[in-house]
Amino acid sequence: MARISGARPNQGGLLHRLYVGMVYFFAKRRLGRVIVPLQVTAHHEQIFRGYTQMERAQMASRLIDPKLKGLAELRVAALVGCPF
Repeated sequence: MARISGARPNQGGLLHRLYVGMVYFFAKRRLGRVIVPLQVTAHHEQIFRGYTQMERAQMASRLIDPKLKGLAELRVAALVGCPF
C-alpha cells in the first residue's frame, strides 16, 4: 500500500486534469487498471509529464526487438520485486 493516495483525474488545473484523464484512460486500456506509481506521480504536474514522456519514448523505440524489450522489462521487474 502506498503511503500517499493517488491523484484523481479531477485535481489540478484544466490542462493537468485533461492530461491525467487521458493518461489514466490509456493505462486502463493497456493494463486493465491505473497502477499506483502512475497515480502517485500525477500529484506533481512536471514530474508526471516527464515520467509519461519517458515511458512513451521507451515504447516508441525501434532499436530493439519488441520481444526482447518485453523480456528485459520482465527481468528488471523480477529483480526489483515489482508486483505488476
